[in-house]
Amino acid sequence: MPLEILFDDPKGAVIGPPELLDHDLSQYFPELLRIGSTRELSVSPTVERVRVDAARILNSIVVGGNSGRVNDAVPESVSALAWNLERGIQLDGIIDALRNHESLKDADVLLLSELDHGMARSGNRFVAEEIAAALDLNYAFAPVYIALQKGSGVESDVEGENTNSIHGLAMFSKYPMRNIHAIPLPNGKDKMWGKEKRLGHLRALFAEIDHPLGTFRAVSVHLDAHCSRAHRRLQMKLILDHLETLPELPTLIGGDWNTTGFNSQSSTRAIMGYWRRVFMGPKNVAKNHLPHPERFFERRMFDDLERRGYSFHDLNELGVGTLHYDVGSIEKNTNLRDWVPAWCFPFIFWAANRVGGKVSGRLDWFAGRGIKAVERPQTIGELTTSDGTPLSDHDAIAIRFSI
Repeated sequence: MPLEILFDDPKGAVIGPPELLDHDLSQYFPELLRIGSTRELSVSPTVERVRVDAARILNSIVVGGNSGRVNDAVPESVSALAWNLERGIQLDGIIDALRNHESLKDADVLLLSELDHGMARSGNRFVAEEIAAALDLNYAFAPVYIALQKGSGVESDVEGENTNSIHGLAMFSKYPMRNIHAIPLPNGKDKMWGKEKRLGHLRALFAEIDHPLGTFRAVSVHLDAHCSRAHRRLQMKLILDHLETLPELPTLIGGDWNTTGFNSQSSTRAIMGYWRRVFMGPKNVAKNHLPHPERFFERRMFDDLERRGYSFHDLNELGVGTLHYDVGSIEKNTNLRDWVPAWCFPFIFWAANRVGGKVSGRLDWFAGRGIKAVERPQTIGELTTSDGTPLSDHDAIAIRFSI
């Protein structure tokens, strides 16, 4: 049963400037941190103190930008990029890559996930606004969580305190964006339980792009990580159901779909899934399943897409991972310890070392209807700062298509 979407208020949704997200909710964070579940929050007196501002923030969309590059030459195709920015912690390097990297620069549409606004871990910067200003793009930013803490794993130890404490996803375009809106996606795990407490819920962000080659619809998606495969399938179904209510247009869906193949609603289920894969054979799983979630573990969601007329085979570099796990990474091991018991680590390391100490999974995807790839899709990895620091824990994916 999906968890209650506590602060969903479609009638109160507002689109406007960054000031929409101003608040003084941090005064209530100590009270909120003592609450152990969304159900407990829903009947707590504290919820009435935060409800108005929390609902305003979690239903708003911030927009801004250049209003459209009417003088640009008409391109031969549409170029799109999807990338999980890992909060935007390495924002200066990310902007430099988006401006100068041969495979990333000058994209018509960017579908980006995990962007902070006023989080200490990312320098308390408004990541979406800075990207739009630096690249001269229109943008729409949809908050998904109000963070009650600085983050999980190593993020909890960063210096300073949060200011706005907001996290979300975004869409960017060279060209005008119309009919911008978002829909809520139910959480797969109670975000008020555990070590990283948050108010809010995931959202899918929609916009019509007035491209010189024709208008199409883009959808920026970040599906839940700490949930079951069935729940991710439900979240995608809600997106597809909503698309059926809109005027028909060529459509591109893209983002981080978290197709790990695991049920991560709890450490117990994750551990059981891990042992299942041990018995399947670490090498078999690393080669045939983690980079190919569409083949078996997440197949039902991909089957749903195809039944609804959305293709994905020709829009993705199948079998190429976008998230890479290295047993030698202290940071990733620290973050993993927030939800996997310590006794599991010797077995995790054993399994990973059976395949060279590194495993890769494909979590990031495009799907489309009424569009056709005109070049081979790309997975763009090894994106780093000048000193070799990774820009994100995810690789970017890129596609060129005709409408």
